[in-house]
Amino acid sequence: MFYQGKNFKKQLIEICEQSNKIALDIYSSYLQDGTDIMYKDDNSPLTIADLTVNKYICTQLESLSNQYKHHIIIISEENKNLSYQERKLYDWAWLVDPIDGTKEFIKKNGQFTVNIGLCYKGSPVLGVVGIPVDNLIYIGCKGFGSSKLNTKTGNLKEISVSRFNLSDEHIRLVCSSSHMNEDTEKYVNQFKNPILKSAGSSIKLLRVAEGEADIYPRIAPTSEWDTCASHAVLIYAGGKIFQYKNEKEVTYNKENLLNPYFVCMGQCY
Repeated sequence: MFYQGKNFKKQLIEICEQSNKIALDIYSSYLQDGTDIMYKDDNSPLTIADLTVNKYICTQLESLSNQYKHHIIIISEENKNLSYQERKLYDWAWLVDPIDGTKEFIKKNGQFTVNIGLCYKGSPVLGVVGIPVDNLIYIGCKGFGSSKLNTKTGNLKEISVSRFNLSDEHIRLVCSSSHMNEDTEKYVNQFKNPILKSAGSSIKLLRVAEGEADIYPRIAPTSEWDTCASHAVLIYAGGKIFQYKNEKEVTYNKENLLNPYFVCMGQCY
């Protein structure tokens, strides 16, 4: 498949790396007093970084798709997306969140990410996630596993999930910095002396993917662009993500672009 080619993945990583740099430049000089924060119709914040990185990514993905002669739609948080009647005609889709964790970006705590995922018939096959402040890019690709690239040193390291049993003591759960709620607390409390970790944005899925956490329950709303890229990193590192209510697969390019509530896990035996 074209997406498994060395050059294709290299070009996608380069897009993510440049997106990291654009985001970091704005992060370093912007929002000193918060006066330039905009708000969407749902009252969620929007910054110039969201818009600038989104424009760059979408332009580059269109060029990349054309280069490999594939018709791939782009579904992005910051775009006016096609209707489902149009989207359902496409087998391939890019899922883009140029800045996941805009609230974290505004707080200047560094826990925001750049997310580019590719799915085929609803299933993630390739994903890259950048953490700009750490000079890191995580890559997950079907048939090739997952890895973590330090763009400052050039070091590339394979990553894999942890192995655990649900009856173990001190299971490590990573939860949202901004969306802890009663249902999540109930889920956490079923475990014996769990260890709670906190993180923002799609970093939570990455923590499970690299074995630094065992479980991430998300019993709160997310959208497809929030998770597609990190979903790929997680499953090709040996983990799984399933719906909270029925343990069915989490899929993409659905009629409703909201995700069901879900749970991410390493290898549970």
